Formats: sequence, C-alpha cells, structure tokens
Amino acid sequence: AVDFGAIEPGSPEGSEFIQRILSSDPDLVMPPPHTGDSLTAEQKQRFVRWVQQGADYARHWSFVPPNEPELPTVKRGDWPRNEIDYFVLARLEAEGLEPSPEADRYTLVRRVYLDLIGLPPTPSEADGFVHDADPRAYERLVDRLLQSKHYGERWARRWLDLARYSDTNGYEKDRERSIWPYRDWVIRALNDDMPFDQFTLEQIAGDMLPNPTQDQLVATGFHRNTMLNEEGGIDPLEYRFYAMVDRVATTGTVWLGLSTGCAQCHTHKYDPITHTDYYRLMALLNNADEPDMLVRTEDVVARRRELERQVEAMEAELPNHFPPIDGDGSVEERRQRNLETAFSAWLDANRVKSHAWNSLPPKLWQTNLPRLELLDDDSLFASGDTTKRDLFELTFEITEQELPITAIRLEAIADERLPGGGPGLAYYEGRKGTYFLSELTAMRDGQPISFVSTSQSNEEKKQNQEAVLDGNGSTGWSGPIAQTHQLVLKLAEPIEQPCEFTIEMLFERHFVASLGRFRFASTSAPDAEASKLPLEIEALLAKPAEALTSDERDRLLKYYLSVAPQLAEARKPLDALRKEIPTLPSTMVMRERSPDHRRVTYRHHRGEFLSPKEMVTPGIPEFLAGESDSMPKNRLELAHWLVSDANPLVARVVVNRAWQAFFGAGLQRTAGDFGTQADPPTHPQLLDWLACEFVERG
Repeated sequence: AVDFGAIEPGSPEGSEFIQRILSSDPDLVMPPPHTGDSLTAEQKQRFVRWVQQGADYARHWSFVPPNEPELPTVKRGDWPRNEIDYFVLARLEAEGLEPSPEADRYTLVRRVYLDLIGLPPTPSEADGFVHDADPRAYERLVDRLLQSKHYGERWARRWLDLARYSDTNGYEKDRERSIWPYRDWVIRALNDDMPFDQFTLEQIAGDMLPNPTQDQLVATGFHRNTMLNEEGGIDPLEYRFYAMVDRVATTGTVWLGLSTGCAQCHTHKYDPITHTDYYRLMALLNNADEPDMLVRTEDVVARRRELERQVEAMEAELPNHFPPIDGDGSVEERRQRNLETAFSAWLDANRVKSHAWNSLPPKLWQTNLPRLELLDDDSLFASGDTTKRDLFELTFEITEQELPITAIRLEAIADERLPGGGPGLAYYEGRKGTYFLSELTAMRDGQPISFVSTSQSNEEKKQNQEAVLDGNGSTGWSGPIAQTHQLVLKLAEPIEQPCEFTIEMLFERHFVASLGRFRFASTSAPDAEASKLPLEIEALLAKPAEALTSDERDRLLKYYLSVAPQLAEARKPLDALRKEIPTLPSTMVMRERSPDHRRVTYRHHRGEFLSPKEMVTPGIPEFLAGESDSMPKNRLELAHWLVSDANPLVARVVVNRAWQAFFGAGLQRTAGDFGTQADPPTHPQLLDWLACEFVERG
C-alpha cells in the first residue's frame, strides 16, 4: 500500500487526498480550477473506492527489477529462428498480422553492412555473400563484420552522442580542445568487445581503479565533454557548477533513462526524484579535479625516441665543428685549444654573475581556494579549484643557516601536469599554462618589509617585473608557457636575524592566472639578479672551479656548446631536428581528490549557483536505494551501483538503445526517459527478456 501521508488506506474520510479532490472550496480543491484539469464525478469515485480497498499501489514498471519471462506460445511454431522471434510473432498474431516476407540476399547483405559498420558492401562483397552456398554464410558474414575496425567506428558514434562529445569548448569562443584520445578509446573498447559494466566503470571512475592504466584515465574523458566557458568576465566556479549540472543530467539519462535534470530546481514533478536527491547525486560526482594529461601513444613515443637519439648523436659531434685556432699542431689540436680557451673564458665570465641560492621550503601555507602540495624539491604544486583572484600566503622559518638574506628568488616552474605545461594554471585554450602575479608583499615577524629592485629571467615585455610591487592589481609579472623562469627581488634591508618570514602573492586577472608550480629561494649575495641560465647551470657556476666533479664540468661544457656563438651555424641542423620531435598529445581527464580534500556540495535553491542552502551527503535517489544500507559514497561506488543488480534500469536502457539503433525506434519509444510520463513499452516482455539476457551473457 502507498504511504504518502495524505492517504490513510481503508479510510477515505481520514485521507487528506480524498478530502481535497471532493472539496467544493476553490482554494482547496485539487486539481485547482485554473488548471482546467478538474476530475469527473466518476474519476473522483474511483479514487474513493481505491482508498476504501486499501490503496494498493504498484511501483512504476521500470523501477522494478526485470525478471526473465517465459517464451510466449505462438501458432506458427516453425517461423521463429531464435527467442526474439517468439516475442515478435506473438505480438503479430495478437494483432492479426503476418510476418513480413524474408528479405532477398542482396537486401540482407546491404542491411547487415549498414547496421554493423555503416558502409555498404562493394559489388563483389555482395555477390560473394549471395552466391555463398554455405549454410553458415550469414553467421560468417556477421562475424567478419564484427571483427572490422569499422564496427567500433560505427557504433562509437552513438555512444559519443550520449557522451556529448565535441572537439571544441562551446560558448562564444568555442575554441578547439584535445579530447580525441577519449573518442579513440571508445572505438577500441567496442572493437575489443569490452563488457558494458567495465565500459561503465572506466568512464565514470577509471582514475579510482587500483593502479589505473593510461587507457583507464583516458576513459574518464566521458564527463570532461561538458562545455567550457572561456569568456574573461565569467566566474570560473559558477561555470564549474553548470558543468556539474550537465554531468548529473547526463548520468541520469545514459545509465538510468531518467530525466534527473528536472530536479535541479525543484523536486521532480512526476518521477520520485527529490530536489535533495539531485544534489546528493551531484555530490557523488563532485569530488574530482579536471586536469589535462599527456598521452604516450606508441607511434609518437617511438618517433620521439628515434629523433632524441639523433639529437644526442649530433650534440656529441658539436665539438668537432668548433673552429680551430691559428698556430702550430693539427687541426684537431688547434680546435681543441680554441674550445678550451673559449669555454674557460665563458666559465670565468658567468661565474662572476652567478650566486649561491638556498631553497626555502615553507612551513605553513594557506590559499583562498587552490590546494598547495610541498614536493621533495621544496617546490609547491597547486591543484584544485581556482578563481580570477587567488591569494597564496606562505610562511617560512628563517634560521641562522640562511642568513644573511639580501634577495629572494621566485621560480615559476614548467610541469607537464599543468595546463599547456605550465607554469600557470590558466586552462583556457588561448592562454593555457599562463600565470599573472599581480602583487607580492612580504613581512618579517609581522612587520612589512620592502624591496628596492627586481629582475626577471624572461624577456616578456608586456608584463614588467617591477609591477608586482606597485600596489596595482591590474599590472603584474608573467612569462612564456612551458618554460621555467625566475623573478628576483632585492631587499631594501638584509635579513640578519632568525625570524618568521611571510610572503603573500596575489594573482588577479580577468581569467584564472595563478601559478601551478613554484619555489622560493634566498641568497646572501649583495648584487643578485635573475639569471637567464638554467637553474642547474647557474648552481654549478656558483661553485668554486676546484669543487666541480668531472661530470659537473661535462654538463657545463654541454650547455656551453648549446649557446657558443662559434657554433651558431653548426647548431642549425640540430635545431631543425629538435623541431621535428613530435609533442605528446593531451586529453582531458578526471582525478579524484584525496579524502582530506573533499568538496562540499550544497542543495541550491531553485537550482541557482548563488543560492546554496544546506550541505548534502553523497547518495543515489532514495527510491532506488531500497532497503540497502550500502549507499554509494563516491564515483567508483556509484559506477559499481549503476551496473549492479540493484539498479533496475540500466540493462533495459542499454538494450533498448541497441534496439532503437537497429530498428529506428526503441521498444520503449523514449530511449532517455523510462519515467512515469513516458508511454509504456510496446513489447514489455521482450524488453525484460533482452535485459536479462544482456546481463546473463556477460
């Protein structure tokens, strides 16, 4: 019996439901008069009788797990060739209809080709089938087409439509994005005959599987197919919320066949999905970060290795291209003398400019939103949510070992895990990897300190390094993407006593522009400036010559050969070869956050981003949870539940889409809506038989 609170089974007098539909008060009667849907006297009495008889109420057919039905009895027992035929023929006979005549073999071969690979047979392929007298000719044809690479290409298109696949970001700018590795993963999965439950697990939560493979990470691109707004004036967190809205609606449509999106703004008007259920489902999907990932494909990796081997061989030949000096001896001897003289002069000139730096690992840090992680090399790696105004505050404990401090250095570090290779967190296609440091301020034991000069290693002209000290948030320092560079700030007064040293960095732009990986260092040198040399080379040059190992000297020589003006012509073929090294493709993936960094999800009043109300816990809609206490608590558990026996919808939804693909209309006509407002299936027993067979056959 139903228990809605408004109905008391067996007692129409005690049921508010009955009192409302029988009321003559226009303010109380249901349905309200203004709707034009008033009940007739017969309809009202039918409800009264139903409540008197106990208000028995059967759940909607799609919310009840399917049970495999018996094959129906048919009159023409010689016509069916498989179980499906029994259900079809039984319905035809019930309607007084005859089966269509069997297709001729030319029609059949064309249909099978178009169904399975989307391409018609060639004349010779059609003739080959028509004249094949083997009794298993049809089965062999089907098997051959199922083995074709075109099978995955044909059927991936239907799944990619469900995944709302797109090679561009959408909205006004609609720039291209790289997510084609996900498309190719879908094609491979179908051609490899991956079971649907595994197909689901990898797309919903491949990153959460034990030791996930590259393919399983690529598969999580399913939910990265949301639109991405790159407009400068938008709130990144607001459009992240809209992406989550899309993910909830898509998950509901694809795996449940329900219009869950209706509950974004209010409790579903027809299906038993509450407003809170909607946001609990969102909470299951809401704990992932959304990075790009480099994809190491076999062909690109092999090509890179081959070209890198050639580059190393050409680099090893560079000393042989150094011009010989005039004088006695062989050409090789004079070349070697000239190289040693020039190298020594370069070492002397750059050793004077190089300073020893001590890295400064912070003891504490806090931000407005992004998460910072301290790496083994004392650098900080940022991840998580970002805004157009991010604030990082770092606290350092300065000890006797670092004293005195005359300048600090900020290293902006490139990292392949960051958008565009970093150093920044900007994720818009036009600015991937960019950062913009608007302001940098510092305090010593709670008292402000000042800087007298700045210098930068990069030659970016639009962003002046001095702008980080001007108190103007709209000006600042930036640098090229996918490169490591540095900003050096000289202190007005050296730090000569141990203290607590605090640095605050403001990243403020019309787009997300905070640093993704960075490190601070200090020096005691009185005239320190930013160096254009790589940090490793600068550190070696800061060492006394007699302290260098042979390996360190070789590294310095290798770098010198890469910049020596005497080898400019010799390096041109080498530079051209480097440009041929292909870059690894990237794709968009999901990465689950750690348990100590979970996002909080709220119910949003009327679905508005700016109207968060109470916090909600992760979970599936209550009407689907049944009596189980094991409610999914994260994406992986949700994925397991979606393809479990506890979900009465998924198998029906999947086989119905297959039927729709072959025959133009599903057994359930609304393939994405199995809810109470949809028409019932045309062949309910056949639909359930297919659903059960789908599961039982693996």
